[in-house]
Amino acid sequence: MNAAYLHNTIPNLKPFDFERHYDSYFINKEWVLVNGISEKKAIYTFRDDNILEIERKDASITTSWSLNIQNIFTIETEDGIITVKAYFKDRDVLVLNHQDKEEFALYINTTNYDDEVNTIDDVQRFLKNKYQRKVSNIIHKHQFYYISESEEFGPNTVEELTEKIKNDDISAYCFVRDINENDYSKRLRIIDLIQEL
Repeated sequence: MNAAYLHNTIPNLKPFDFERHYDSYFINKEWVLVNGISEKKAIYTFRDDNILEIERKDASITTSWSLNIQNIFTIETEDGIITVKAYFKDRDVLVLNHQDKEEFALYINTTNYDDEVNTIDDVQRFLKNKYQRKVSNIIHKHQFYYISESEEFGPNTVEELTEKIKNDDISAYCFVRDINENDYSKRLRIIDLIQEL
């Protein structure tokens, strides 16, 4: 398959790296197949000893998988043996790129996720929650300068800014800039940061 097509469709993919991904990202995780989830939900669990468990509502299948070289996997399916390349967007998004056809399979890791993922809406909710948490963590640790009455102050964390608002020291509508930015052109206000937390 044309790798450029895959990377244009899903940017920032990292190829499977055994040392980095095998234990912490890949093995023994519950990977829900996003493709066709509305018709038939399937959970793929890659086990040690090259065992692949596929759980569906109506059946459980045990089959096999193997890592041939670096990033080339073979997986035994009902349709025969397929060859794929594996990529991660992050620890919760896996892409298996079919090597003989113009298609790929997208999986999400629901191992530590409490809600059911049975539909495309559920997948969107999962991803939204995941990336909101990520944004929240980044914002939480970051520092910002702010402008109040034509003067610049800071840097402060969002917690510190929130405290200043509670004490009526500053307005929630003061403009802020990230410490790594040079100006306030993004027109971001303190209230915008607080809403993301």
